[in-house]
Amino acid sequence: MELPGLAFAIWMFICFYASVDGYPSGKIREACTSMIPCHGSSPQLSPEHTITVNGTEFKPGDNIEVHLSGPDFEGFFIQARDAEHLDSPAVGSFMLVDRRLSQLLTCGRTKNSAVSHTSKAKKKYIKVYWIAPGDAPKHVQFLATVVKKYKIFWVKIPGPIVSQPNALSPTPPLHATSEAVSTSHPVSYLSKPFNASGCGSMKFCIRNPSNCDPESASCFFLSFQQEKSSVFIEMSGPSEGYLAFALSRDQWMGGDDAYLCVNEDHRVHVSPAYLKGRSRPVLDSENALEDVSWRLVDGVLQCSFRRSIHLPAYKGRFNLDASYYIFLADGEASEGGLIHKHRRQPLITNGIYNVTGLPHDIGGSRSPRLIKAHGALMFVAWITTVSIGVLVARFFKPVWSHSFLFGKEMWFQVHRMLMLTTVMLTSISFVLPFIYRGGWSQQAGFHPYLGCTVMALTIFQALMAGFRPSRHAPRRQLFNWFHWSTGTTARILAVVTMFLGMDLPALDLPDPWDTYTMIGFVAWHVSIDVLLEIHSYCLVRKVEVIEDDRVQILQSLTSAEAEGRLFKQIVLAIYICGNVVFLIAFLAAISQI
Repeated sequence: MELPGLAFAIWMFICFYASVDGYPSGKIREACTSMIPCHGSSPQLSPEHTITVNGTEFKPGDNIEVHLSGPDFEGFFIQARDAEHLDSPAVGSFMLVDRRLSQLLTCGRTKNSAVSHTSKAKKKYIKVYWIAPGDAPKHVQFLATVVKKYKIFWVKIPGPIVSQPNALSPTPPLHATSEAVSTSHPVSYLSKPFNASGCGSMKFCIRNPSNCDPESASCFFLSFQQEKSSVFIEMSGPSEGYLAFALSRDQWMGGDDAYLCVNEDHRVHVSPAYLKGRSRPVLDSENALEDVSWRLVDGVLQCSFRRSIHLPAYKGRFNLDASYYIFLADGEASEGGLIHKHRRQPLITNGIYNVTGLPHDIGGSRSPRLIKAHGALMFVAWITTVSIGVLVARFFKPVWSHSFLFGKEMWFQVHRMLMLTTVMLTSISFVLPFIYRGGWSQQAGFHPYLGCTVMALTIFQALMAGFRPSRHAPRRQLFNWFHWSTGTTARILAVVTMFLGMDLPALDLPDPWDTYTMIGFVAWHVSIDVLLEIHSYCLVRKVEVIEDDRVQILQSLTSAEAEGRLFKQIVLAIYICGNVVFLIAFLAAISQI
């Protein structure tokens, strides 16, 4: 058989095989180019179904409402193509209205560039949205293939032509059906990023980090500018999913007036919403917003809109001439614009503000002050005071054994002072999250459980130290063992707890900086500990050992330790400086969030 004949036979076999049950599921990517179903019959000539749209002009980023209607039909296939080159690939992408009746398909390299049915169920009407791409041709025509029954179908039913502004009529002119009149507010595409000019003088601005440039890819920006009886609002930030801000009467999520900009398949949908507790926002009508515009470039989402200061006709909308806490959040959104819980704490203003009052240029915090204080005190306690106190008790007994402070050996007084400071700081820090949350947090994972364990061990260690037996008492060795094991366990658990706490939403230190810094601190402490252990071992090796009847008598141990006094003091000074550096780094990071 010659090759053309073989190819024809294969094509006939495929069509015949597909015709056994057609495409009842609507997965008809094989027909992307021809739009012809392999149903083994010829298409009808006079279409019974029509395509209508809600506008005649578009700009990149605009959405056009597309309707397919007519007598009962089982299947359909809708595309948009260059009106002057109808054999070219599909143009733009679609967004669904009813997922029970329609589904998105990818034709060629353009994602969601076609729409088809989901089942053979009879239908009379389909509504979708077409999203104009940035490189759209000047004229776009909608085409549809409709299947009434298996053997009765129409191919490439011509629909309306929509054109970009000031574009000349398409050549040659193509058929277009009548357009429906739009009743929604127009949506436009922003041509450039926002800027901070006028912040603090003409408009109220919130920026995170403070004083960041909204044109940068790492700046979260929110501005309010009063214009007579309305307020023009701009919001931008690095997000592939959504940005949202809310006006709240307190610093807790719930009962708030919110506004969302959601990326839905590379088109940004702007909508007001109402927050009920910590559940998903309840979306409201978009008609309360005017002059809606958006832009999505290089992972930075921008949107702007205008709303009236007073909206008495809309339930749940706050008046903008009152004072509120302002939240700014970002997160991920799935297909269809379904938003997910923000992974990190929203930015919250430190006080209440009136966005129509005196203009401000402020920052905000993604961590409440009580949580910041909690983290800072724990870092001071377990990075500084405990670590130094342990080294003093472990290696400085011989060095400071003949020095006294307030009637006691200096090493003991320094150790006791540092450990009591740790107990005090840990106790204060421990209660702060409970004050902030008003109880137990169910969303903090293992962190609170380990924190309670560390607190219990800390208190137990302090009480045990208060009943320390005398140096030559029979129970002294047992006390030493319990004292060491309890303290070591508490330190290890404290480090693990801090690792877990740094990534919680309420104190989300920057990744991976926080992890690397904490690992660096642990390595720093272990290295100093090992260095002092090696130094002590080397001193012991210098001691003359007299072995008599298998009894080792270590002589001049105290004098040998004294020889290393200067070395140990230098190491301790270096260790304290290193701990201070780590502590400053952590506190600086906490102050920036």
